[in-house]
Amino acid sequence: MTPNGTTAVAERSMAAGRPGPLAPGRIDWVDYAKGICIVMVVMMHSVLGVEAATGQTGFMHFLVAFAKPFRMPDFFLISGLFLAVVIDRDWRTYLDRKVVHFAYFYLLWVTIQFGFKAPSFAAGSGWAHVGLMYLQSFIEPFGTLWFIYLLPICFVVCKATRRMPPLLIWSVAALLETAHISTGWTVIDEFAARFVYFYSGYWLAGHVFAWSGQVRASPGWSLAGLALWALVNGGLVELGVSEWPLVSLALGLAGALAIVTMATLLARMRWLNILRYCGEHSIVIYLAFFLPMAATRTLLLQTGLIHDIGTISLIVTVAGVVGAIAIWRAALAAGANFLFERPAAFWIVPKKTQATLQPAE
Repeated sequence: MTPNGTTAVAERSMAAGRPGPLAPGRIDWVDYAKGICIVMVVMMHSVLGVEAATGQTGFMHFLVAFAKPFRMPDFFLISGLFLAVVIDRDWRTYLDRKVVHFAYFYLLWVTIQFGFKAPSFAAGSGWAHVGLMYLQSFIEPFGTLWFIYLLPICFVVCKATRRMPPLLIWSVAALLETAHISTGWTVIDEFAARFVYFYSGYWLAGHVFAWSGQVRASPGWSLAGLALWALVNGGLVELGVSEWPLVSLALGLAGALAIVTMATLLARMRWLNILRYCGEHSIVIYLAFFLPMAATRTLLLQTGLIHDIGTISLIVTVAGVVGAIAIWRAALAAGANFLFERPAAFWIVPKKTQATLQPAE
């Protein structure tokens, strides 16, 4: 989709009060935004894993802290951006695309992750407990996979409430985020904290596309705005107030728009295409990065080849991203496509009827 086409769609969408149909194909800045998000997610797990294993912090710690207010909000906002394209489909098709799709990958990859981690779990508490942990993972999301566990819930809630006033739904979602609910259950706590961003992506998609269009038209002002945002976001993080009620919501929304701005500028200049590539394959990276990340971290820490914690964290981050893509390519070469593509046997509605639009992952 061209920039002009994107702007036209946004204008029509705003007039209708919600995002309208989008033309087939990928949208450059969306892939850049998803690429930035997935790299930040890998960075967070890599850095915190290294620091937990060593009891030290490095220079990467400050990048992770800076990104915390907007890292997941932007991911959820982007995930809801194209929901209007499919939300009015019949429930059977909708559940196939938005629930069964993610359930397949969750079931598969939670099993794979347990396969790697089960021996260490069993050494500490026995194999019977490992089996119980595996069963519990279908109630309490396991490790890094909580995002694809939560997305289907967001999709279902949006469709179930689509006849209700959007402002009411958004207001309730905002109140849930502001409440900073902490029950100890990942699904409840993360839904309360993240649904407002997902719904914002769905309900305000036209405005998001319009924002991107304005960024393309005024790159100088956009860069100045990014600099101001970075100072405010970084300052509030440093002051320790970024997680205060209302402040966290404001920073989440502002940060999401900042990532949209950054992604649009990168797409406009066609810089850092590696980020766009990562965005195009964000689900691949999300599913598989845990293995190369953990392996690289263990190797570097046990060999002691590098002593700087920040450098180790950076290498582990890069290894997580590159390694995940390498695993995907190897799987395709070996004919193990089922690891990253849902086989036809697991489609409720034939795949040939699926729209060729920007994926929501």
